[in-house]
Amino acid sequence: MEETFRWFGPADPVRLNEIRQTGARGIVTALHNIPYGEVWPLEAIMERRRLIEADRSLGLRWSVVESLPVHENIKLGEGDLRPLFDNYRTSLRNLAAAGVTTVCYNFMPLLDWMRTDLAYPQPGGALALRFDAHLHAAFDCFMLERPGAAAEFSPEVLARARAWFDASTEADRQRLLDTIMAGLPGAYTRYDVPGLKAVLARYDGFGVADLRANLKRFLEEVVPTAEEAGVRLCVHPDDPPRPLFGLPRIVSNAEDLAYIVAAAPSPANGITLCTGSLGARADNDLPTIARRFAAHIHFAHLRNVKRDADSSFMESEHLDGDVDMVAVIVALHAEEQRRAREGRADRQIPMRPDHGQVLLDDGSRKTHPGYPLVGRLRGLAELRGVMKAVAALT
Repeated sequence: MEETFRWFGPADPVRLNEIRQTGARGIVTALHNIPYGEVWPLEAIMERRRLIEADRSLGLRWSVVESLPVHENIKLGEGDLRPLFDNYRTSLRNLAAAGVTTVCYNFMPLLDWMRTDLAYPQPGGALALRFDAHLHAAFDCFMLERPGAAAEFSPEVLARARAWFDASTEADRQRLLDTIMAGLPGAYTRYDVPGLKAVLARYDGFGVADLRANLKRFLEEVVPTAEEAGVRLCVHPDDPPRPLFGLPRIVSNAEDLAYIVAAAPSPANGITLCTGSLGARADNDLPTIARRFAAHIHFAHLRNVKRDADSSFMESEHLDGDVDMVAVIVALHAEEQRRAREGRADRQIPMRPDHGQVLLDDGSRKTHPGYPLVGRLRGLAELRGVMKAVAALT
């Protein structure tokens, strides 16, 4: 697999020369400054590529776009969507013209991801991202006061949620809100509770069938252009893979993935295999999913989670969690070998160590949650060791 590292652009506290020191050569980035729905101009794409390749001694290349965002109106199916589809198609053509042909995107309504703790203490002082079911319930039932929310949680989770809420201070509640808001895309305004209620109201009465229909329409509109341009689109799974605050989720399990690849059959319509996102559900068998959808996997996020019985989870060390990472890597390596036998130019699957715990002096610089330098370096080193062992045995 091609070793890659996510980089948030010139403002990222993690610098390109530091990424090179991890051993990764592929860069995963996006033009985060361009508002959702607008065209990514070829000139801007080329400027980002020139920046990545400016120091030739580093030997870096722009391997994957993460993400070319889908406008919220497309997810909702609201208004005249023709300009938005046209702009997306133009951006795909421009990326292909610049030689960037793997494009990750997601179809999660409003929230890209959600955690309830961004600094959960670990032995030795490391910090991890965590999702607690009772904090999710406390926010949903007692802060948002969403009608019907209580029916979606077990009595035990609800009891702990009520106990936390009753004992919490205003500062505790604000901290939880700020943590949840961290999952909003960078282009979005952060909301207070009334503001979040207002934007969630756009989705009232909007269900799984509606979101699936809008994803199918999106794929039918853009996949032919991607195929023509030689672009590989790869949808990112929901994070976490369950409904949030009444918002439907449709990229959460094997059934969802099967629907997506069948909705627009094409080599251009593929999957980002995120072992952490899918792994947060105990009923998702990641090695089996990797084998079943291997031909459709164009990009891999490798991270691990430790799950609790109540659906809570913590982002663990990359090889120490509930996901059998070795078996996943075996499946991906087998797929790369199959592609090599076919003589395919895209036989190598880009992989990045997804997220990482805050280790050592990672806390000295303010990075995006989940994206410290040392924590991801450790993850990449662990994954590299497994990949080398798997390659040696096959």
